[in-house]
Amino acid sequence: MAGACYKCPVSLSVFKRSLSVAPRGCGSAPRSLLPGWRLGERGLQEAARPSSALRPASFYRHTAFLCLSCQESMSESLRTCYLYLNQTSRSFAAVIQALDGELRHAVCIFYLVLRALDTVEDDMSIPLDKKVPMLNDFHTYLYQDEWCFTESQEKDRQVLEDFPTISLEFRNLAQEYRDVISDICHRMGVGMAEFLEKKVGSMKEWDQYCHYVAGLVGIGLSQLFSASQLEDPEVGRDTELANSMGLFLQKTNIIRDYLEDTQEGRAFWPQEAWSQFAGRLEDLAQPEKLESALSCLNLLVTDALRHVPDVITYLSRLRNQSVFNFCAIPQVMAIATLSTCYNNPMVFQGVVKIRKGQAVTLMMEATNMRAVQNIITQYSQEILQKVSLTDPSRDKTLHILAVIRDKSALSQSSLPSRTHHLSPMYLSAAMLLAALSWQYLSTTAAQAQGTGDMQGQ
Repeated sequence: MAGACYKCPVSLSVFKRSLSVAPRGCGSAPRSLLPGWRLGERGLQEAARPSSALRPASFYRHTAFLCLSCQESMSESLRTCYLYLNQTSRSFAAVIQALDGELRHAVCIFYLVLRALDTVEDDMSIPLDKKVPMLNDFHTYLYQDEWCFTESQEKDRQVLEDFPTISLEFRNLAQEYRDVISDICHRMGVGMAEFLEKKVGSMKEWDQYCHYVAGLVGIGLSQLFSASQLEDPEVGRDTELANSMGLFLQKTNIIRDYLEDTQEGRAFWPQEAWSQFAGRLEDLAQPEKLESALSCLNLLVTDALRHVPDVITYLSRLRNQSVFNFCAIPQVMAIATLSTCYNNPMVFQGVVKIRKGQAVTLMMEATNMRAVQNIITQYSQEILQKVSLTDPSRDKTLHILAVIRDKSALSQSSLPSRTHHLSPMYLSAAMLLAALSWQYLSTTAAQAQGTGDMQGQ
């Protein structure tokens, strides 16, 4: 029930505890992962999933400093928003906070507004007759000073309980930012409401679903980039490319998480695809169905790959280094994840992970267009080497890989390397981030092993 909510101080200790990399919450609601952020942070999560109790104290000091060092000039409500950002976006919050100028605040508030909307969608304790109007009307709450929702049981419920703080900072943004955020929130809420009881049937509906929960995020971010004048107006106007950025990430998430989703009663693989190979989606996990399951998997990976040429074009237009890093890291994580998933039985048997060293390398290298093109070429070649002579989607897979290869080659020859435009600060920051990530992952993995040994004894 919406009603007056009471603010309470958010202590640093709560902030620290919230940074633990937790698995996604359970539930059968349609998934909206805000993938422009989520897949990037999952690059670290794929390497290790320690509890907060296993995190070294030095990690907290570094992470807290990243947020707190620039807070002296902020209002109390804006500082609270950044605490919520770190609580709900975990490791990738650092990349948001690395954005330049006022764009940083706009993206922070954009994230929190969509996280609040997503929390309503995910909360299975809210009856549909109440949830649907909330989703449809959520954008109007941005202009209601006191609106909040105190009945959620979701782990991110603080963004609903203290929504007045978030909406206040939303109203403090420049008009051009408010217009973008309100519009995307409205369109996403309507789309979420539509798919609450609607299964993803055709491939076209798969694109539509991914547009609502991910493509709109890409469009909104692109419009914020342009509104900040850090990027050209063309970046915000070309909604087709921005939509592809979101769809590529979302489809990668859906493909990778087949087993987890089906075990928890969620179905995001389009029926048009899986019905060619099984009577029920969950049947693909049966050992005797492995050949059919891999054929379905490869079909969906091939469909996701068709967005890569748009990703290359989009990234090649970016000129601001902080925006480029923000956009490029999730995309290279996605192509690496798809390469790992392609023709991989583990998609139906367990968890498909990016190795921790691989994740750190990608984060360190994805700082210029030439490097990103090389990464895309590398993983496209890996997929090419796995294509079976008997795979039903073989011809389509080979075709899209050829398109990606040609697109990368064309971009390599026509665009100058961004390396010359990188400041030493950005290169040092990228190397430092990679080094800290590696140190953290290695430390927590060792501690986890030690804890396991002690429990065994």
